[in-house]
Amino acid sequence: MADEANRTAFLEIQGRMIETTGKMKQVQNQMRSKEAEKKRAYLTLEELKQLPDDTNVYKSIGRTFVLESKATLMNEQENKFKDSEASIISLQSSKEYLEQQLAEVENNFRELLQQDPGLARQIMSMNV
Repeated sequence: MADEANRTAFLEIQGRMIETTGKMKQVQNQMRSKEAEKKRAYLTLEELKQLPDDTNVYKSIGRTFVLESKATLMNEQENKFKDSEASIISLQSSKEYLEQQLAEVENNFRELLQQDPGLARQIMSMNV
């Protein structure tokens, strides 16, 4: 009976670990994407700052380019930059939370294996 309970606990912990690891990878990918967006906005903003105010600037919309004022484009890039920074901060806190959850799951896993050495032997003997 205890063996079955330990096996059920193991499967539950394993599922939580897989779920948490997947969420962690998703957050890391989102962070990379936001970092790239932030960098692109920064570089575009720096290039726009170098241009005279009366220069014709164009905004890319799909495969079309639309004439916009320099001030409008600069505001858009500043907003993108700020939004990306805010998203990165939010994603960083999510990542920290997921890291804590992952550490908790790993500790639960260790405790279970220390509690039932027979289960550890069964896991090690399984073909993965």
